[in-house]
Amino acid sequence: MAREPLARDLCIYVCICILLIAHQTTCFYLPGVAPEDFWKGDPLRVKVNKLSSTKTQLPYSYYSLPYCRPKRIVDSAENLGEVLRGDRIENSPYVFKMREPQLCNVVCRLLLDDQTVKEFKEMIDDEYRVNMILDNLPLVVPIRRLDQESSMVYLHGFLVGLKGQYSGIKEEKYFIHNHLAFVVKYHSDPQLGLSRIVGFEVKPFSVKHEYEGEWNENTRLTTCDPHAKKLVTSSETPQEVESKKEIIFTYDVEFEESDVKWAYRWDTYLLMADDQIHWFSIVNSLMIVLFLSGMVAMIMLRTLYRDISKYNQLETQEEAQEETGWKLVHGDVFRPPPNSDLLCIYVGTGVQFFGMIVVTMMFAALGFLSPSNRGGLMTAMLLLWVLMGVFAGYTSGRLYKMFKGIEWKKISFGTAFIFPATAFTAFFVLNALIWGQRSSGAVPFQTMFALLLLWFGISFPLVFVGGFLGFNKMPPIEDPVKTNKIARQIPEQAWYMNSLCSILIGGILPFGAVFIELFFILTSIWLHQFYYIFGFLFIVLIILIITCAEITVVLCYFQLCSEDYNWWWRSYLTSGSSALYLFLYAVFYFFTKLEITKPISGILYFGYMLLLSYAFFVLTGTIGFCACFWFTRLIYSSVKID
Repeated sequence: MAREPLARDLCIYVCICILLIAHQTTCFYLPGVAPEDFWKGDPLRVKVNKLSSTKTQLPYSYYSLPYCRPKRIVDSAENLGEVLRGDRIENSPYVFKMREPQLCNVVCRLLLDDQTVKEFKEMIDDEYRVNMILDNLPLVVPIRRLDQESSMVYLHGFLVGLKGQYSGIKEEKYFIHNHLAFVVKYHSDPQLGLSRIVGFEVKPFSVKHEYEGEWNENTRLTTCDPHAKKLVTSSETPQEVESKKEIIFTYDVEFEESDVKWAYRWDTYLLMADDQIHWFSIVNSLMIVLFLSGMVAMIMLRTLYRDISKYNQLETQEEAQEETGWKLVHGDVFRPPPNSDLLCIYVGTGVQFFGMIVVTMMFAALGFLSPSNRGGLMTAMLLLWVLMGVFAGYTSGRLYKMFKGIEWKKISFGTAFIFPATAFTAFFVLNALIWGQRSSGAVPFQTMFALLLLWFGISFPLVFVGGFLGFNKMPPIEDPVKTNKIARQIPEQAWYMNSLCSILIGGILPFGAVFIELFFILTSIWLHQFYYIFGFLFIVLIILIITCAEITVVLCYFQLCSEDYNWWWRSYLTSGSSALYLFLYAVFYFFTKLEITKPISGILYFGYMLLLSYAFFVLTGTIGFCACFWFTRLIYSSVKID
């Protein structure tokens, strides 16, 4: 009895910790990352990243457009996740000096030809944005929300240009943003005189620069002049994109002191203005889950307790034969299902996914995956997937041994090959389409080789090691009851207990637990917005696990009570069917939230969402299967079988 209060207190403590983690997620920063201090006058070198568009989803290198170039272009070292994201970080001709404002610095002068005009117009049509980086902070454009005067929304990068019309003229013109007004925010230490960068913002302008005489390096512009302290304003004549016209690229730099400390500089970007929606959705889901859990516990415990007591009190064989319910199928409930090898493989793969996601979410919720480490999340997930191969092999091998199998190497090979091969093939085809568009999002062959090396060099051996350990683990899993030699005939089922019907019903609840957070995840991926509120996501993951387990156990119990003992695959498909609803929601999201018009971009979207849905199917299916496996073994080991 002393253990019950302890267990209750422990559960309460864990719940409180999870809620605190969710609330404080944005306050953490990756340990070990040292801030960089700058003296007044120290050079600040701006780096350029990819050109990105939510309309095409095809990133391009910054210098794929004829922007001003430094004397020598140097690529920054990129991790695996950055390459897979399509990041291409390079140096730029934009160089500032710490805490020294600059006005109307001329970067270069460009004379447009027909090809250059075509390239700029295509990028403007597709609403491409220019991304830059300073001291590992992304460049953002602050926009004040109309509904909240004090609230700001930060957009990644600035638009290449805009389309518009002169007053009185119907013809649409293309205008390029050729003047950038940068704002560098810094936090200073008055005692040491050192400063740290805590913000990097820009306001882009389109301005047709004018000057007198012939152009040379010392030419002074009349549209903006640092000597006369004349600044560029939005009332200036914009710069058209037309052949045979010149474009002069300029920039201003303003330094603004901030009270934000370096450790909290990402909070401005990551704080969600709609975090109340997250809390409302989570509280709503928690209330539903708690209500469902209470109902399930009451129904299952009372019903099962009554069933088990009744079955154990039966005195004669005749009385037992007269009974109906889940005990009648005890001789068939642990009969190996058809395609049991494939079931072992998918359960092992699901365990691999589960381990990867849980460990990733724990580290992310605790702040170990910093947003400053671009590509860190994807790199961590890939490495964890590879390392979790040993658990996948162990699970599939142990389950295969329970089914009296003897060819454990075949199961290990399937576990290590089927899902990764499917994902890699789809990824290769999609990458070929991106390569055909000459996008920087195309993964180089060296990176593809590195992925293959991770797969065959590390993941494969680990899966086989796990398979060997799981298959030879003693004692093997034994069934709590004996299986009859002749299979029992399954009576005709009611329409609502039909396999297809119960499977489709079972996927609704797990999907309902995550679909609100799914909206924010899809927005982060496809609309290029910040998403680092992993505390919320960790809670949603816990809710998903609970709902998958509960709905599968309930439907499995009803299935056994109707004397249908084919629960193995149905338990996997019941919770796994939530992936179908996920994909249908992705289709809905595509037509209602995205403005993708190019066929290639649509193929990329649906290709990647199919892969995501497939992975979600494997994960949720495994959770449901494991819960049902535990449940059936529990109830059949609790009754006396003659």
